[in-house]
Amino acid sequence: MADPKYVQQSREQPEPQEGYRPVPKLVLTVIGLLLAWAVYYLYSSYTPMPPTVGDHRVSADFIVPATADGGQLYGANCVACHQANGSGVPGVFPPLAKSEWVNAEDAGVMIKILLHGIHGPLTVEGTQYNGEMPHFKDKFSDEELAAIVNHVRTSFGNSAPKTDAKYVAQIREETKGQAAPWKGDEDLGPLLKH
Repeated sequence: MADPKYVQQSREQPEPQEGYRPVPKLVLTVIGLLLAWAVYYLYSSYTPMPPTVGDHRVSADFIVPATADGGQLYGANCVACHQANGSGVPGVFPPLAKSEWVNAEDAGVMIKILLHGIHGPLTVEGTQYNGEMPHFKDKFSDEELAAIVNHVRTSFGNSAPKTDAKYVAQIREETKGQAAPWKGDEDLGPLLKH
């Protein structure tokens, strides 16, 4: 009979050991054949593309124009309120199409609105709108503001004369003391009567 103090050890199985089991030769053969096929495929399907096959663009085609695009600036900053067709949102945001503020003889009216924004009631084509328009004096350069003004004054059925960056700079200088937004009809109404 076995010594009682070793009885429990005799019931245990030996510790498992890692055996040496190589990857099956069939698997290695399949991997080798796939690798050989991939190399053959790449070699046989290689067709050098001469430069004449491309789309004929050169690096100059990718240069961003130095002038501001008023339509693009309008689309990025004004469309949400005034809509893509300039019709605005009835009762909420005034239309730019055929607006007396856009078609004013002096482009300075629209420039002043863009520079300083509006707060309070503003009448457009006989309909009163009471809201806010943000100012863009810090966001856009004179060239960009002129581009937006020209885009709006010549789009949406408007046919007002264009302006330039020099005039925007002049209006910016004249109104630099205007810290708050214009008070709608109260401040801007007299500008239409000139």
